[in-house]
Amino acid sequence: MIPAITPTERASRAGLKLFAGLVLVFLMAPVLVIIPLSFNAEPYFTYPMPGWSTRWYEAIFTGPEWRTALFNSVVVATAATALATSLGTLAALGLSRRDFPARGLVMGVLISPMVVPLVITAVGIYFFYARIGLAHSLTGLVVAHTVLATPFVVITVTAALSKLDVRLPQAAASLGAPPRLVFWRVTFPLILPGVLSGALFAFVTSFDEVVVVLFLAGPEQRTLPRQMWSGIREQISPAILALATLLTLLSICLLATVEWLRKPR
Repeated sequence: MIPAITPTERASRAGLKLFAGLVLVFLMAPVLVIIPLSFNAEPYFTYPMPGWSTRWYEAIFTGPEWRTALFNSVVVATAATALATSLGTLAALGLSRRDFPARGLVMGVLISPMVVPLVITAVGIYFFYARIGLAHSLTGLVVAHTVLATPFVVITVTAALSKLDVRLPQAAASLGAPPRLVFWRVTFPLILPGVLSGALFAFVTSFDEVVVVLFLAGPEQRTLPRQMWSGIREQISPAILALATLLTLLSICLLATVEWLRKPR
């Protein structure tokens, strides 16, 4: 028998929900306040606004510097996501084997980019690239972002593999299926939500990264975060707020997709 909720407990729960709602509003207020300003008719960051306009959104899609930055961001993020997803999935599969030697040490090395400060990582990669000639190139950015994004794939795929019933691949193998067929027909479909979640995290990590780009990218390899950084330092424009609004909406869509993938089917 379920005990009845007393008025005191009901009031306590209502107060807790109210407090959580206020905290959420406090955390989201700096993000939400920029959305109206992105439609400001004048190039000022002040309220009240004299009028409404979409000119700053037009500037993003028509300005050559913004279009170049968008192209570079999409190319780098897509390539880094593809590489990180492939390498991270293979690494997670290897680490899931019980007979893998030095499993803890290898896992620590793989996820170290999440722990080491980005400035230290960026400086180290910069000096390494300077010696091998990869500095100021999109290829160098792709490789660097792959290093930063792979840990997210390793963690999500490892979590998916931990919930995998090992008897299913064993049953497929006992029926004569070769290892490659067992992986593509049995293992991969079962861990696909984890792989896709890791890929989304990898894409966001690469698309929003700015510290490594500041060290490694040249004038022709500007990405959107670096273009926003330069715009804040050189010339403050509401176009930055318009782009921030679009990136916020993109992040919300990606988080909703990750949450949808986490739900059991």
